[in-house]
Amino acid sequence: MSRPARAVVVERVRDAPSVPTLARATRGSACFDLAAAETVDLVRDRITLVRTGLRIRCPPGTFLEVRPRSGLGARGVLMVNAPGTIDRDYSGEVKVPLTYLFDGSYRIAIGDRIGQVRLVIDVPVRFRRGSVRPTTSRRGGFGSTGR
Repeated sequence: MSRPARAVVVERVRDAPSVPTLARATRGSACFDLAAAETVDLVRDRITLVRTGLRIRCPPGTFLEVRPRSGLGARGVLMVNAPGTIDRDYSGEVKVPLTYLFDGSYRIAIGDRIGQVRLVIDVPVRFRRGSVRPTTSRRGGFGSTGR
């Protein structure tokens, strides 16, 4: 039995060009693609906040996670601070922080897919002081399970 879809409000920023609005590339895609609303040249050692031309408001009890696109990563374009979070109370334009790993530049054109978003259920939690038991053999983190 399927659950009803949650309504995410999407508004185009007034000065933004008409770019594809959030859409899944295929029926099986987990995320919705974000497109660039400007043409920029990414260069090494500089982070560029690429405009999407969209403001997004998610429903109560949720937030949006902005994730990189693997196709860009294979070309040396990385999303900085990934995954990013769009909190429910953020109402500004969504921008995707991108950088380029190689010498030269990489052009992002209007309409290019630059990231993807995923709606996440925000489960209420509270933290309490206590002991974490039992101790496991995993220590150190950062690859502690092997190479």
